[in-house]
Amino acid sequence: MKKSKKNTKTSKRKSTTVKDVINFPSKLLSPVSAFLQDKLHLLERRRTEIDEDDPFKDTSRLIDNAAPDADAAEQFGHARASALKEQLDRKIIQTRKALSRIKIGKYGICEDCGQMIDTDRLMIYPEATLCAKDQAKREK
Repeated sequence: MKKSKKNTKTSKRKSTTVKDVINFPSKLLSPVSAFLQDKLHLLERRRTEIDEDDPFKDTSRLIDNAAPDADAAEQFGHARASALKEQLDRKIIQTRKALSRIKIGKYGICEDCGQMIDTDRLMIYPEATLCAKDQAKREK
C-alpha cells in the first residue's frame, strides 16, 4: 500500500508542474519554416533595393548643387525610404523570431501568456509570436 500512495503523490506533482502545451509536428512545421525562410530572403532583398534607391546614397548628389525643388524631392525620397526600411526591419525581426521559435520547438505558443496561438491566426500571419489577445494589449 505504501507504494501506491507514493506513486499517487508523484503523479500529482507531475501534473501540477507540467504545462499542457501541444507542439506542432515537424512534418507540419517544415513547410512553414520554408515559407518563412523565403519570406525572409524577399524582405532582405527588398530592403537592400530600397536602401540603394535612397537619394541620400547617391554619390553624384554631393557634387551637384541642387535647386530647392530637387532638394525637397531628395528629402521626401529619403524620408520615404527610411520609413519603408523601418517597416521592413520590423517584419524581418518578426520573421526571424518566428523561425527561431520553430527551431526551439515553441512555434505557435504565445510569448506572453504561454497559450497556443489560434491556428487561423497562424495561417494568415505565420510569423505571429503572440496570440490575438496579447497582440491587442501591446498595440494599445
